Amino acid sequence: MFKEIYKKSIELAGHKRSKFFLGFISFIESFIFPIPPDVFIIPMTIAKRAQWVRITLIATIGSVLGACIGYFIGYVFFNEIGVKIFELYGVDNTNFLKEKMSSEGGVIAWVTLLAIAGFTPVPFKLLTITSGFVHFNFFYFVIVSLLTRGSRFFLIAFLIGNFGPAMKKIIEKKLVTVSIIISVILVIVAFFVYNFLIKFTS
Repeated sequence: MFKEIYKKSIELAGHKRSKFFLGFISFIESFIFPIPPDVFIIPMTIAKRAQWVRITLIATIGSVLGACIGYFIGYVFFNEIGVKIFELYGVDNTNFLKEKMSSEGGVIAWVTLLAIAGFTPVPFKLLTITSGFVHFNFFYFVIVSLLTRGSRFFLIAFLIGNFGPAMKKIIEKKLVTVSIIISVILVIVAFFVYNFLIKFTS
């Protein structure tokens, strides 16, 4: 089933309304759709290299809005909808989630997981739904989602838009490694920002 969805996504990337489809897929991918926006971003940017900034913005805005829907599902409808989505991705045990957040350093641990999921192939949707379920701070959630998803899409579109199709294979091979490195940097920054906000508001 996923292979068929993947092929259809590639076809839509060449459609005259591809930007609409990019925004829509970026939106639903954040809470249920299995195919990442990268599948759209790469061929679209190859075809329209001068528009790589616009493509980045569309994907980022759609993804963050979708992440907010995922958060809402987890916050309000986790047992009714969230669990079903988890089962779709082969995750049956969700009992550890609240324990993770309630443990010492839980907030920082969750920011780390959210950043990694936002920037790497780890299913982002599982973390958006779970963030709502554990009542993770919504402001931090939006900021981390915006930074990680925006950075990921920017990196892909920038490389393709400025260096052409030759970057496609490099991105496919090296994106995970680069993603992890940048995620670690973002997590460190998030840690210091979090501590600053705690001290500022206390």
